[in-house]
Amino acid sequence: MTEKLHLEDLNPGDVFKSGEYTLEADEIKTFARQYDPQPFHLDEEAARDTFFQGLAASGWHTCAITMRLFVESVPIAGGLIGAGSDVAWSQPTRPGDVLHVVSTILDITPSRSKPDRGIVTIQSDTVNQRDELCQRAVSRVLAFRRG
Repeated sequence: MTEKLHLEDLNPGDVFKSGEYTLEADEIKTFARQYDPQPFHLDEEAARDTFFQGLAASGWHTCAITMRLFVESVPIAGGLIGAGSDVAWSQPTRPGDVLHVVSTILDITPSRSKPDRGIVTIQSDTVNQRDELCQRAVSRVLAFRRG
């Protein structure tokens, strides 16, 4: 089991790398039917004549996969409690893509009013098997000091 990290263990520039996740066409369609039912997420043939020119995962599906990999690779004590995030998709994720996440601590801001905690700003890049950026999320998460 990986040691859980507290606010005082973290430093700007720290990098965390996740394991891999392979995305399959059936999973893309299942997620889309439930949460983002658009033709370019649901049907290969219909997707050919769209902006994406082929089946593409929903950006929200990519976010969900990123969150799983983020949680598995950034061991902050008390969990990854979100305080906001900015997300950008630079290219679609496709069936067969093997994704992983590289998370880098950008900034740490200790709370002035609650000395037991702070906000950690983390950039998480979701990349495919060709090392192409698919999604970038810059998130603010709560981190606690050792009690």
